Amino acid sequence: MVRIGLIQLNSGNEVAQNLDIIEAYIREAHSGGAEFISTPETSHLMEMNRDAVLSKAKSESEDEGVRRFAALAGELGIWLHIGSLIIKVGAEKLANRAFLFSPEGEIAARYDKLHLFDVDLPGGESYRESRLYQAGEKAVVAETSFAKLGMSICYDLRFPYLYRDMADSGANILLIPAAFTQKTGEAHWHTLMKARAIETGCYVVAAAQTGVHATGRGTYGHSLVINPWGEVLADAGTKTGVTLVDIDLAKVEETRLIMPSLKHTRTYEF
Repeated sequence: MVRIGLIQLNSGNEVAQNLDIIEAYIREAHSGGAEFISTPETSHLMEMNRDAVLSKAKSESEDEGVRRFAALAGELGIWLHIGSLIIKVGAEKLANRAFLFSPEGEIAARYDKLHLFDVDLPGGESYRESRLYQAGEKAVVAETSFAKLGMSICYDLRFPYLYRDMADSGANILLIPAAFTQKTGEAHWHTLMKARAIETGCYVVAAAQTGVHATGRGTYGHSLVINPWGEVLADAGTKTGVTLVDIDLAKVEETRLIMPSLKHTRTYEF
């Protein structure tokens, strides 16, 4: 059994303030017995203005969040997954980058979001991640002392082949931190998360942003933990805070014995 701490945030556009809030929640989760803690996408900066985000984002070596979370993981002796930080990788380019910190305070894995969200939504909302963000090139399955973690971010959720490939590569927990919009969250969040768990026989751990942010953007919330059979073990609703849940990794193999679809992949022609 592993106790997971899931942190739901309403991140604002001031990095220092967000970091203080996140650290307090991480300490709360640790006090509740969490051995592994996960936060949402864009944990320490939710900023929609291009000039503002470029001015506030830092390179990985200069980012205060990276330094602070590494130190915190080492101090508490936990595995800490930061769903993503906005990291500057060029004069006008950013990466949406997830980090896994080890109990020794080291960066155990990094993952840059593979799929970028470019869309015009009914009602006037428009998102063009590719104008500002550089897409990742590599899928990541990170090994820890308790599980193999398939790392992804938000819009990746809609590309099931990624999760199938990570399961085939040994993942037994899929991490899907997000900042889903209210409209798409209401329509698809629970359905897609359950599907990814059922298709792969993995646990899904999805920490989310929630509520109306300082920039005016609204996010859906409902951070989830789902077992390999597709059952929701925890749903954080729409409030910020910590959700603790115990998971049994033996359920992964039990489920895959009952439903061995990972073994039945075939190649085919059109």
